[in-house]
Amino acid sequence: MLLTTSGGASFTVTLPNLQALADFVTDIACALEPGDLVTLSGDLGAGKTTFARALIRFLAGDETVEVPSPTFTFVQTYALPRFSLVHADLYRVTGTADLAELGFDDLPDRAVVLLEWPDRAAGFLPSDRFDISFALAPALGDEGRTVRVTGYGTFAARAERIPMIHNFLEESGYAAATRQRMQGDASTRIFERLILDGQTTIFMNAPPKPDGPPVRDGKPYSAIAHLAEDTIPYVAMAKGLRERNLSAPEILHADPSRGLLIMEDLGEDLVVAGEPPAPIETRYEAAVDLLISLHRRKLPENLPVAPHLNYRLPRYDTDAFLIEAELLLDWYLAESKPPTKETRQSFATLWRDALAPVFEAPTTWVLRDYHSPNLMWLSDREDVARIGVLDFQDALIGPPAYDVASLLQDARVDVPELMEVALLSRYVRARRNDTINFDAAAFTQLYSTLAAQRATKILGIFARLNKRDGKPQYLRHMPRIWNYLQRSLSHPALAPLKGWYDANVPPRDGL
Repeated sequence: MLLTTSGGASFTVTLPNLQALADFVTDIACALEPGDLVTLSGDLGAGKTTFARALIRFLAGDETVEVPSPTFTFVQTYALPRFSLVHADLYRVTGTADLAELGFDDLPDRAVVLLEWPDRAAGFLPSDRFDISFALAPALGDEGRTVRVTGYGTFAARAERIPMIHNFLEESGYAAATRQRMQGDASTRIFERLILDGQTTIFMNAPPKPDGPPVRDGKPYSAIAHLAEDTIPYVAMAKGLRERNLSAPEILHADPSRGLLIMEDLGEDLVVAGEPPAPIETRYEAAVDLLISLHRRKLPENLPVAPHLNYRLPRYDTDAFLIEAELLLDWYLAESKPPTKETRQSFATLWRDALAPVFEAPTTWVLRDYHSPNLMWLSDREDVARIGVLDFQDALIGPPAYDVASLLQDARVDVPELMEVALLSRYVRARRNDTINFDAAAFTQLYSTLAAQRATKILGIFARLNKRDGKPQYLRHMPRIWNYLQRSLSHPALAPLKGWYDANVPPRDGL
């Protein structure tokens, strides 16, 4: 039963045997994020160290890892694939002076900490943490335990989802699956690969997004930018793409209201290769051909999700384009050169003028994040179905040039300018061949405009990921985005905007 209080949320599980413990360890391991603190409470012999040992071995992917009790060493550190983990035991701590000598100030960056006997550190624990309390259950035999998991502070919402996910996997027939956390993206979604009977599927855990604070006209950013707040748009777009013989994942089981999906696994073969990753030109050509195939069709705004349930795609309007572009002002420039009111006004005016032709052009489905991290290579399929498409829950009705720019100025890999020009020409030639009144010059202007808008947005997003979300790894992409921005602003139609950027956006050190 899940209990929610003003201090957090908790649930209790009964573990009658070691198999139940292993299942519980999996649930907890898949919920952990770098930097988490997990306190382990309970009497001597209640199972704290047994749990910690099983958790560390699961995260290591190695049942033979030595995990001694840290009672006498106080602290043991493990370098695990997803993060470093520190196992600490405060049983022999007698006062605050001992705490100061344990070396907690020297922990690996973003390490997960398992802390036994947290009562010895009462008054020093952060308000955001998991606590797992163990108690013997003699009626269940020697291995029986009762365990209570509590999420305090911001961890409360995550604690609520642990039993919810466990129940969803049981109901879907995947309770016995091996669960493997996958590398995350910049969003709050969590992905796992499920392995059952030699077959793999993908589990998506996408908690519904609460509205943020109002930022304009009483609306939060997500509403203005038309960001999906649940998985209904994802289910709708997956179905819509598949109905047009494109390779979006098949949805196998879904609870859209809770943001839980099990779907087809499209594998791990990407459209890039090498280190650092570089575009495979033939695969990028296929990705361009997919957009050509999609953009030459008449596509609906209303998509069926389930019987008596449709989803209507929002339109990529001026307010959405502007609120995205303004991330540059709010995050990228916030520290180095905070914009004045006048600077903001001129920025908005110039962008409104630049975007005006966008709304006179034909529209299509804009997948919005159509670039290498979200494109899989399916060599056993044919034609454009060789491109597997992911991450389209924020899709809109908007200009075709947007997804072309998203692909050819890929935020995660360097697309050489000659390759960009060749692929853009490939798209333009095909569209001109099947659309009599296709205006190549006008399309190229829209391409440059939307590429500049996207680069502007991404500079702001990556700066925000670093400062607000503690994800500095995205800063390594900044030089690439800056170069794309300069490339796009060189279009003659964007000269007024280029003048504003030259005057107001100094490149960061190292860009």
